[in-house]
Amino acid sequence: MTKMLLANRRRILAGLATVAVATPTLARAQTTLDATTLGVAGDTTQDQTSALQSALDQAAAAGQTLRLPPGIIHVLGIDLPGNLAVEGVPGRTEITTLIDGSGVAIRDRGSVVLRDIGFASGLAALTIEASESITLERCHFRTAGTGVAISNSGVTISNCRFTELGDAAIHSMDSRGLLVTGNHIDLCGNAGIRIWRSESGPDGSIVTGNRIANIDWRDGGNGQNGNGINIFRADEVIVSDNHIADCAFSAIRLNTTNNTHVSNNTCLRSRESAIFSEFGFSGSVIANNIVDSAAFGISMTNFDQGGQLAVCTGNIVRNILPSSPVNPDSSPVGIAAQANAAVTGNIIQNVPGIAIVAGYGPYLQNVLISSNVISGCDVGIGVSVAPDAGPVHITDNMIYQPLDHAVIGMAWEDIVEPDLLNNAARYPNVTVG
Repeated sequence: MTKMLLANRRRILAGLATVAVATPTLARAQTTLDATTLGVAGDTTQDQTSALQSALDQAAAAGQTLRLPPGIIHVLGIDLPGNLAVEGVPGRTEITTLIDGSGVAIRDRGSVVLRDIGFASGLAALTIEASESITLERCHFRTAGTGVAISNSGVTISNCRFTELGDAAIHSMDSRGLLVTGNHIDLCGNAGIRIWRSESGPDGSIVTGNRIANIDWRDGGNGQNGNGINIFRADEVIVSDNHIADCAFSAIRLNTTNNTHVSNNTCLRSRESAIFSEFGFSGSVIANNIVDSAAFGISMTNFDQGGQLAVCTGNIVRNILPSSPVNPDSSPVGIAAQANAAVTGNIIQNVPGIAIVAGYGPYLQNVLISSNVISGCDVGIGVSVAPDAGPVHITDNMIYQPLDHAVIGMAWEDIVEPDLLNNAARYPNVTVG
């Protein structure tokens, strides 16, 4: 009797295990809709707008994931519904907008996931407006305009590839919270990632772990184009752990931002300032970045426009170029600060100019230059001693074999004191520790 009960118990447990294994497979089969069964075809020159739109709407209504076929799917315009997941065949599915088409758009929707899909279009490959909880994963964007154009939306973009874009890979205006992580961006006409706001205010976007390279400045200007990452009027943004190379202007450019954190980025071969915090900024933390082969290293300036309050610490800045090929007014400088700033614990090497500059004319107020290591530079530290220049304190820096001077006093661009360390008492705004 006992043996029979044990045998029955084993059969019951085995049956339950079989059900447990089979159930997920059955659930997946029930929640995935194959677009080809609804007439959507890849690798055909025929317009698939009607078939694809119908398949998207049907999948959303049924709460199913829509699986697209491999190949190029030509459309005029698609409006993605909300509460929908769409998957392509990795590396093989692309939605291409026909000439004169309006493209693919998500407008006033929520909870949309797009995965393993390529997008190509004339203007914006994908437009997202007034939407929330939008996720793009492992997608590929190429277009004559912008890859993803975002307005007033909350979007996560991860592990996507952007290449051969006429304008920018990602342009976000008035974000509700943008997460851009793990993406590969290459060959853009004007920008890699732009996070802008129509008016200054909290944004809270996070840009981390991306690879950005070969950013041009086709539309010209003196810094509004040609940047790997550009933050404009957007406060409380974090830019960290990105690899950014070969930008026409800056690897990272902050314009009129508050409480922005720039850390642990590698910035290579910027043809103007590698990291630039400019105009009416307040509260920039620039820490633990590597800057190599830029026309200007790190700039925290424009006190005349309200730019102030910055920490610049733990950065490596080296191999500054003698001049900028895009900005003839740029001078070879490692780090520059003007107001309410601490420049501490940085290493600056090989600058055919001044390693650290504090102030410009009267635009200097409360700058600390401390515990920096400087070598292979024409001048170690340059400080404004022009009339009305504010306080600066210099202490505990190691300046190894400067080619011309260790610490100088400047009036605008002229050297008026070649030995400021020994003659600091002549200038009431300068103290030496």
